Amino acid sequence: MAGDHYNADSFKAFFEAWLLRQRNYLDDLLSTAHGTPQNRDLQVSISRILSHYEDYYEKKSRIAQTDIFLVFTPPWFTTYEKTLLWIGGFRPGLIVRLVNQSIDDLSDEQVVRIRRLKDDTKVEERLLNNDLAKIQEKVAAPPLLEFFRHGGHDGVIGGEAAMESLKAAFQSVLASADLLRRDTALKVTQILTPAQTVRFLAAVAQLHLRVRALGLQEDAKRDPTCVALDKDPVR
Repeated sequence: MAGDHYNADSFKAFFEAWLLRQRNYLDDLLSTAHGTPQNRDLQVSISRILSHYEDYYEKKSRIAQTDIFLVFTPPWFTTYEKTLLWIGGFRPGLIVRLVNQSIDDLSDEQVVRIRRLKDDTKVEERLLNNDLAKIQEKVAAPPLLEFFRHGGHDGVIGGEAAMESLKAAFQSVLASADLLRRDTALKVTQILTPAQTVRFLAAVAQLHLRVRALGLQEDAKRDPTCVALDKDPVR
C-alpha cells in the first residue's frame, strides 16, 4: 500500500493481510512456547510480534488523520468486533486480565506488579472515558447540532470550525487511548520473563483471532454472501 493516503478499502486490505501474518506469527509463538528455546530465540519472537503490532498502530494513526470517524466505526471490523470497541480499539485492561488467564507461574513480585499495573490502567481508562464523554457532549451542542441538521453544508455560522475542532478532539483521545494500549502491553512484557511473554503474546493472538472468527461467522449467518477469511484461524 503505497503513499500516506488511506481510505476504508485500502486499510481493510492492509488489515486482512496483517491478520494473515498474525496467524503465521501465532504458529511461531506456539512452537517457541512448547519447545526449549534459548533466550535469544525468545527475544527474536517477541520483537517480531511487537513490531507487527507497531505496524498496525502506525497505519491506524495514518487513517485516523485522514478520517477519524472511520476508526471509531471501522468497516473492516465485523459486527461483533465493533461491539467490543473502546475508543477505537480494545480496553487496555484486557491485556492485564489475559496475563492472569494465560500465565500460571507468576512470582509473588510479579503478582504485585501486575496488580499495580491493573489499578493504574483502570485509572487511565476512567480519565479517557471522561475525555470522550466531554467530546460527545459537543456533538449535541450548537453550532455542531445545526451543522449536522443541515447535512454538513456551508451556511451554519461556526459550523465548519466546530467540526474541525471535534475531529481534532477525537484524534487526540484516540492517540491517548492507543498510547495507553501500547504502554500497558510494553509494561507487561517488562514484568514477565521472555518465556512468559511468549505465552502471553500467543494468548493475545489467539483471543484476537477467535473474536475475528466468531464475528465472521455471525456476519455470514446474517448475510450468506459474506465469506470468512479462514474458517479455522486458530490452530
